[in-house]
Amino acid sequence: MKRLLVIAFITLGFSAFAQNDAEAEALLNDVSAKIKSYKNISLDFKYELNNVSEGIKQETRGDVVIEDEKYKLNILGITRIFDGKTLYTISPEDEEVTISSDNTNDESTITPSKMLSFYEDGYSYKMDIIQTIKGRKIQYIKLNSIDTDSEIKHVLLGIDATTKHIYNLIEVGKNGTKTTLTVNSFKSDQPISKTLFTFDKSKYSDYFINKID
Repeated sequence: MKRLLVIAFITLGFSAFAQNDAEAEALLNDVSAKIKSYKNISLDFKYELNNVSEGIKQETRGDVVIEDEKYKLNILGITRIFDGKTLYTISPEDEEVTISSDNTNDESTITPSKMLSFYEDGYSYKMDIIQTIKGRKIQYIKLNSIDTDSEIKHVLLGIDATTKHIYNLIEVGKNGTKTTLTVNSFKSDQPISKTLFTFDKSKYSDYFINKID
């Protein structure tokens, strides 16, 4: 799950794209502007991983709240809180809290900022098919990796043509693995607690605290 495409809807920076489909670029810019206009975003999502040849099929759900650079993410029984400077990864199963800086360069670190930002550089893109899903018109944009050594064959980004919100993201790997992230619920500008992105050490007095420099 190195590329858990979890929620950097707020970090879309499509100005990095160049020499691509003008219509696709315009749509991506519309999505970026729409998302950046919100004070905060709350999402519930479904994550699926499939590799038929290997007999692998995984499905899980998660949720995340994002405000500026801060976020609180729940997935696979683990909670991640980023307060803008420090990342707290809370694992009830292991009774452990890992404290570190937000290392966005580490592919194995699951962060919301990776959901859409990972392909801002190194991809060409163009308009793809339009599908009607549950009464919604979804326009897909296809992204192909410029790097011939990339493990990714291509990415399909589904955009609701009416709301300009992301509906889903489908990543197809060269090894046949297909990962899909689908947004089940999208809310913006919700009232949230001032302490939502604050780690309360007193709640985890029995946990092992693992600090990583």
